Amino acid sequence: MQRQPLVIANWKMNGDRNLVTNMAKALRESAAEFAAVQVVVCPPAVLLGHWQEAAFYDQIYLGAQDVNEHSSGAHTGEHSCTLLAEAGASFVLLGHSERRQFYGDSEARIGAKVRQVVAQEGMTAVLCVGESAAQRQQQETFAVVSAQLAAALSELTECEQLVVAYEPIWAIGTGETASPEQAQEVHAFIRQWLTEKFGPAGSLVRILYGGSVKAENAEALFAQADIDGGLIGGASLEAEQFVSICTAAQARSN
Repeated sequence: MQRQPLVIANWKMNGDRNLVTNMAKALRESAAEFAAVQVVVCPPAVLLGHWQEAAFYDQIYLGAQDVNEHSSGAHTGEHSCTLLAEAGASFVLLGHSERRQFYGDSEARIGAKVRQVVAQEGMTAVLCVGESAAQRQQQETFAVVSAQLAAALSELTECEQLVVAYEPIWAIGTGETASPEQAQEVHAFIRQWLTEKFGPAGSLVRILYGGSVKAENAEALFAQADIDGGLIGGASLEAEQFVSICTAAQARSN
């Protein structure tokens, strides 16, 4: 079975209602150029409702940038899977390096969040993994990535609601991108890990590359055998750039 290409926009703490309107319009007008690609937009939580209004009839999926590991309770400022689902989200980013580094997301907490998401009907967990520059220089990439995968997925027995995003920390927001060959090497390793963990179903899990992906390098990255699309940061804030990246992913379906 062929894996459907997937491109996810992570706006982080950027964007506004005007960007929602303009991006929804740009994606709608160019939809034929990436008809076989699943496209997800993850705006800040306060814009989830506005995206639903702007793109309700479009085949563009809505995602959230994080979720709390509890289903409800006294967790001021947090959002549960149920609340995100009610807002229209069907994808959730988990374990992003910025969450790990700045907001206390430990391996145990990320694993708990993954379990919350996959327990929610119709919701997909997008698990982010990746190494630092120092870890790559010390040739620890595979050890770091496998440890992150094991910690987050150890209690899962199925992977139908799972996407993995490889985001080398040294390439996030730096303008530096892993070469297609470097990215493919890690993606192939992740594919093997997933297949060993989940059996044949693991070969169907989509693996995305994230790390300064732009219109200029997307086609070469997406041409790699195990790179099923991208998790896009800064370039997803520019409609023309993001449409070009989505269009580049279309070639994987041919």
